Amino acid sequence: MTLTSSDSQSHTVDPARVLRLLTAELDARPAQIQAAVDLLDSGATVPFIARYRKEATGGLDDTVLRQLEVRLLYIRELEGRRVAILDAIEGQGKLDDALRAQILEADSKQRLEDLYAPYKPKRRTRAQIAREAGLEPLADALLADPAAVPDSLAAGYLNAEAGFGDARAALNGARDILAERFAEDATLLDTLRTELWNTGRITAKVVEGKETEGANFRDWFDFSEALRTLPSHRILALLRGRQQGILDLRLGLDPEREAETPHPFVARVAGILDLDARFDAHATPRQHWLAEVCRWTWRVKLLTGFETELIGRLRETAEAEAIRVFAANLKDLLLAAPAGPKAVLGLDPGIRTGVKAAAIDATGKLLETATIYPFEPRRDVEGSLRTLAALVARHRIDLVAIGNGTASRETERLVATLRERHPELVFERVVVSEAGASVYSASELAALEFPELDVSLRGAVSIARRLQDPLAELVKIEPKAIGVGQYQHDVNQRELARSLDAVVEDCVNAVGVDVNTASAPLLTRVSGLNQSLARNIVQWREANGAFRNRRALRDVPRFGDKAFEQAAGFLRIPGSDNPLDASAVHPEAYPVVERILRKIGQPAAAVMGNAQSLKGLSPADFTDERFGLPTVRDIFAELEKPGRDPRPEFKTARFKEGIHDIKDLVPGMVLEGVVSNVANFGAFVDIGVHQDGLVHVSALADKFVKDPRDVVRVGQTVQVRVLEVDVARKRIALSMRKDDPEPRHAGGPAGTGASRPGRHAGPRSGRSDKPAAAPQGAMAEAFARLRPSKG
Repeated sequence: MTLTSSDSQSHTVDPARVLRLLTAELDARPAQIQAAVDLLDSGATVPFIARYRKEATGGLDDTVLRQLEVRLLYIRELEGRRVAILDAIEGQGKLDDALRAQILEADSKQRLEDLYAPYKPKRRTRAQIAREAGLEPLADALLADPAAVPDSLAAGYLNAEAGFGDARAALNGARDILAERFAEDATLLDTLRTELWNTGRITAKVVEGKETEGANFRDWFDFSEALRTLPSHRILALLRGRQQGILDLRLGLDPEREAETPHPFVARVAGILDLDARFDAHATPRQHWLAEVCRWTWRVKLLTGFETELIGRLRETAEAEAIRVFAANLKDLLLAAPAGPKAVLGLDPGIRTGVKAAAIDATGKLLETATIYPFEPRRDVEGSLRTLAALVARHRIDLVAIGNGTASRETERLVATLRERHPELVFERVVVSEAGASVYSASELAALEFPELDVSLRGAVSIARRLQDPLAELVKIEPKAIGVGQYQHDVNQRELARSLDAVVEDCVNAVGVDVNTASAPLLTRVSGLNQSLARNIVQWREANGAFRNRRALRDVPRFGDKAFEQAAGFLRIPGSDNPLDASAVHPEAYPVVERILRKIGQPAAAVMGNAQSLKGLSPADFTDERFGLPTVRDIFAELEKPGRDPRPEFKTARFKEGIHDIKDLVPGMVLEGVVSNVANFGAFVDIGVHQDGLVHVSALADKFVKDPRDVVRVGQTVQVRVLEVDVARKRIALSMRKDDPEPRHAGGPAGTGASRPGRHAGPRSGRSDKPAAAPQGAMAEAFARLRPSKG
């Protein structure tokens, strides 16, 4: 299949141009791009193409393939729009060779719309009214004749019935005609747009009377910054302020340039149009008039449109970056180290409502639930300890998972007391992020999974299971509800969902799925499967027992050849009668493995996991017309380490004893914590005091850090130093730098003496001289919104 589209139109898309655009953007060979597009068009998924079609694509990885998927959609929309515009202008009889060439060369949707603007059907404008009154010849004459005297010339074009009864009105009509004509000049638009983007500034002012209501945005009440340097989180903060009616946003130049006469962009309009407009006392009446046309064109016709367009462009780039950050954080969270098949007791902390407990076995099966009330108002500590001891002993609990929400540290102390009282009970306690647990508890899926279980107890089950296998449990929650993004509610929700769904799909298929234990939500994310097929697999398993091998998948209703091709390599069957079924080797490549086994004279069971058995063999000796060197190398790697899990080894953080509340913190303390969220301006770290601290990007390392994710990832255990604490604002400034100066102890051991950072907190170039203080004002409000919810 080629890259063509819209072939039914009288104009057709040039497939070579589409291929050329994709190739240039993705820095790949045309053959690679064409092969990938053909596979995507045939219904192949990105994980399948990246893992099992390396020969076809020349080894394009999943990151490039995802970029290709997105850009292919954009370029096909671009080409469809190009064809529609060509047809529309040709239908008007106005499509000449020069215009056709310009439209065919346009490389963006904006350029296409600029070229189409003069021919686009539009509502009745002031310029159109002037044309209907016969004023276009006046406009043309004033434009063409250097000797024209505007007032005298206008006297011959009066039309009182149309509202142009005097020379002033007629000249205003001619001005409107020329201004509209100029504002539809594609070259003028492109030049001014580019210059404004490169040299312009965005200015924010507080809306009069909104000072008190908008106090959280006070950092932006009198703000100005160059368009080109605005980071994504700052853009989204400004846009949120405007959306809430607090801020008024405008585009312009530096105040000095903005005050120039003539305005630099008014002069640029005249220069680009090659008009003999003069802006000084020696100008002729015609030059004065043309200067006014240029001013009108800029101020009335262009600037307002550019403000809307470029602020929209800022929003698009900021949203794209915010979505990228969210997707990267989600990937880290999904690929966090699993504790594995161990019996877990999940505790969902609460004070008045009690602590909910749920015991699960090594397979994730719910065994027993209970509710204990160790805190106010009952304070039944002894009864709670007896209940917990009985649960741990009865179900041979290996790990106690404690949600990190309200009363988390108090619950952790209770579990520590349990260990002290019952040394015969051998278990480890782990604090687990409960972000999204409440969303799962109230979901339709949870109701189907645990119809008889109280909503509050379902959260404890989720906390326990996400310690066993974060990926398997978190796929049950809508990705947006997990809360590891920045300004996630302000961005394009369709694009956010698409990006996050792609991350989940990539993570699930990177790890692989045990088809005999996986839930329907987890199976839904497997390459080639959907909700219907996932349900069919689970129902078949419940009716017939465990799948004995991959071939048995064919017995599942509607599990056809295409689905099997896409999914089989990612579905694992431990204990299958064919050991390869537990690996990532695709069934289509089993003949290659059989040739390898014949060569060494050993069965698959003896070879898998035994790297020595393959020693001396060359992958090149086992290639054929269908399976090239990349696939055979992957097969060798899989035989050496079958079903290898790309996730790291399980490790937990230890919160410092005696530190349970923000008031317990003292500047200079060194604590261990877990990264809960990463934004472009730094990382939030859970240090066990119910309030995540912020490590500003300038305090992440002893060197300049451009992207915080180069240093930290969500779920990572880190060591931090407390810099400053603002108890009243619940702000904690942390550092991971080793060369920090001694912290200031302002206002006592938990002082609130954080100095207010500049609006551009962080290093402008190289490393800053000292770490950033706790964030304040509107930025602090933004940080507060970014922190993951606890429950």
